[in-house]
Amino acid sequence: MKTSFKIITLFPDFIKSLEGYSIIGRAINKGIIDLDIIDLRNFGIGKHHQVDDKPYGGGIGMLIRVDVMDNAIQFAKSRCKSKSVKTILLSPQGKQFVQKKSLALSSQKEIIIICGHYEGFDHRIRYLVDEEISIGPYILTGGEIPAMVLIDSISRLKKGVLGKTASCKTETFSTVGSKKIIEYPQYTRPQTYKNRTVPSTLVSGNHKEIKKWQDSHTKIIS
Repeated sequence: MKTSFKIITLFPDFIKSLEGYSIIGRAINKGIIDLDIIDLRNFGIGKHHQVDDKPYGGGIGMLIRVDVMDNAIQFAKSRCKSKSVKTILLSPQGKQFVQKKSLALSSQKEIIIICGHYEGFDHRIRYLVDEEISIGPYILTGGEIPAMVLIDSISRLKKGVLGKTASCKTETFSTVGSKKIIEYPQYTRPQTYKNRTVPSTLVSGNHKEIKKWQDSHTKIIS
């Protein structure tokens, strides 16, 4: 099933750069995902297409206007072809993004992602979305990098994006049974480097013992 990402941003070229990124670029070319980039400036007010204004009550910085964002969201929704649409606001106040959320979103047909800028949003914008997501407890200059994180994380879980789907099922932060795991250590050539050697089991050719070694070195984190 194809997933269409509709990204509302003040910096469309930033997001567009993903189209040339290896895994995401191939996913787009295969028709597994697509990026529909919407320039928030097109919905700005007046001849200067103003998208922000000073906060009531004073304060440093500018806030993105609720009317401008509402028009952009409605435009994004008008471009959706299905009823299965999730609208996400990227903000530091949002629930932290984890692998489980990425897996859930990978089954969405259409996802609207809103990138912030300046001091933040008019609070009323929060009532126009389905949920708020944060990629971590820190502040960035804008929402474009978090948007790219979501797109990359969700896309790689789509069938056909990675070469081997099994690599998604047993990697770090995946859920095996009812437990989350951190994947076992992995090695490649050279077999010995600066007095550190690949565990002998892994070069033994004994697949049963190799599997036992991998299982014993997989960490359970919850």
